[in-house]
Amino acid sequence: MKRFIILLGLIIIISGCGRNRGKGSDITIAVEFTAHSACAHIAKHKGWYKEEGLNVISYESYVTGMALASALTRGDIDAAYICLVPAINARANAKVPIKVVAGIHKYGYGFVINPDKIKKASDLLKEDIHIGCTREGSPTDALYQQMIEKLDLNKEKLLKKTYRMNPPMQLFALKTGKIDAGFICEQYPSMAEESGFKIFLNAKDIWPEMQGSVLVVREELIGEYPEIVRKLVKVTKKATEFINRHPEEASGILRDELQVTGKKIFPVKAIDVVSKIQISDSSLLKSLTQKMVNTTDIDRDEIQKTIDACEELGYIKKRFEADDFIDLRFNRR
Repeated sequence: MKRFIILLGLIIIISGCGRNRGKGSDITIAVEFTAHSACAHIAKHKGWYKEEGLNVISYESYVTGMALASALTRGDIDAAYICLVPAINARANAKVPIKVVAGIHKYGYGFVINPDKIKKASDLLKEDIHIGCTREGSPTDALYQQMIEKLDLNKEKLLKKTYRMNPPMQLFALKTGKIDAGFICEQYPSMAEESGFKIFLNAKDIWPEMQGSVLVVREELIGEYPEIVRKLVKVTKKATEFINRHPEEASGILRDELQVTGKKIFPVKAIDVVSKIQISDSSLLKSLTQKMVNTTDIDRDEIQKTIDACEELGYIKKRFEADDFIDLRFNRR
């Protein structure tokens, strides 16, 4: 765990101090290449950023929130649609000057099992059972460790037989029999269900009211260009409302936006695995309507709870106040 904290701290780059902005409406956006960032993908597809006068000069996609958190240290990303836990890590460990200005969704993670090999929790301890999860510091690792405690399982034994891999790799490993269970972010659990796997526990079962992902912006953007932040939140809310009102259409748009062909995804080495996975409208519809609650609302106490959990798990060295991490004036109704 110490190695993780040191690594994230070392990736601070001098360019993180800021960048020269061209036109006042120029903005760079980074997203997760998953259903978690559905509102951003839909807003881009619909042209709503442009309609609002925002000139998106860069729109980068990352296979995990952890990869996106590392990219935030560069300093040339103005705003990011990112899982809350990696955002907290970036703020605490790499001192990235970001603030949460809106929510994106609650929940959005599931522990997937091979039902032929796992019938009950104790089966996870069997010698021939292999488990996948993203690395320490990720939301799925946090949920995985909380699940282990909730089920009163041998934590040391389970963690020793846990393979650290990104979400698409976990799905691929499940399908090829290399792992028998995995904690994955949506849309992958819903895709796994379509292939005959079973959701053993969802995020909601383990962490009620869990804040899944958030919209973060650099503090300098808030200070120097508050109107850009206001417009960004406005577009995010519009796209989120669209998802809830038109889930079928939203699922189709999201499928198109998550097609790998011709897209640059970071880290680049993940493209090969992602390109082998076919995403269906039905799996995305399930993600958006059953596995996540799409809302821009933020609960300050829930943010604090997550910060405290990050400290308890050793992701960050010291807790900090949620009030110093959120700025919700742009998200008022």
